[in-house]
Amino acid sequence: MSDKLLSIILLSYYSGERICTSYFQLKELLDGENIPFEFIVMDDGSTDMSFEIAKKLGSKYSNVKAYQLSRNYTSNYSWFAGLSVCKGACAIALPDDEQQPYHTIIDMYRLWEQGHKVIIPNRITRDDPWSSRIFSICYYKIINVLSEITYPEGGADLAFIDREVIDVLNNRIHPINTAVIPEIFRLGFSPLYFPYERPLGLNQGKSRWTFKKKIRLAKDVFFSSSSFPIKFITNLGFWTAFLSVVVMIFYGYIALFGNRQFWGVIVPGWVSIILFITFFGGLILLSLGIIAEYIWRIYEEVKGRPGYIIKKNE
Repeated sequence: MSDKLLSIILLSYYSGERICTSYFQLKELLDGENIPFEFIVMDDGSTDMSFEIAKKLGSKYSNVKAYQLSRNYTSNYSWFAGLSVCKGACAIALPDDEQQPYHTIIDMYRLWEQGHKVIIPNRITRDDPWSSRIFSICYYKIINVLSEITYPEGGADLAFIDREVIDVLNNRIHPINTAVIPEIFRLGFSPLYFPYERPLGLNQGKSRWTFKKKIRLAKDVFFSSSSFPIKFITNLGFWTAFLSVVVMIFYGYIALFGNRQFWGVIVPGWVSIILFITFFGGLILLSLGIIAEYIWRIYEEVKGRPGYIIKKNE
């Protein structure tokens, strides 16, 4: 392994000829800067010719490696898989739609040479549909307020990381129901933020990053990096119990020393019972639902299933 080698992990999913386009654009840029690199194509279970195109490219260029996952795990797990096979002294994962401008890789590489182990490219502008922008803004605000990690303004999907960080992710992090970016934030290493303007990219039609996949990622990031729901249940239970005691004392006093008419309306005794049953029934269901999210993740973790599987290709 070269102490200057850069591993570029292309997160491929129905990428087709964009694989070759990305490689040749990167090769022209990086060769011009004398930056050695390996180009890892991690195909996320595509059923088109993407993997065959990557293998053909790898047969012509020694710095191209092609891998394919056994099914579609989503790009986040494809990233974990790419890190497990990369050989570089530093690495970055890239989508195939060119939404991360390639020239920024050179800038981040130079920052890495200066000693920065984690460089986070964060978007300062994004030319996306209004629905995507609203979802993104709400998502990052909720995560920043309620979790133990803090995203930069505009959010972040990628990271340029040193071999030390790569080894920790490969050896210490189990890639189940989590994501690379929050795990990097939790590791520390004083991340350096690198702002850039994100173009619309190549996929201007229907996005392959569906709403269902976004929701799954949002849930994984939130529940893997936040203890807020558990603390919320504890505090809610305490204050609800306290309020219940106060109300019981109040109703007991009225029953013994006052009358049951308030604001001109006679309140039957069964009303308070029904209200309390309904309130606590909903509270119990809410609490069980939140706790179930954590128990399900514990269940998935103890099963020891791999987060991804790279197919063997002869």
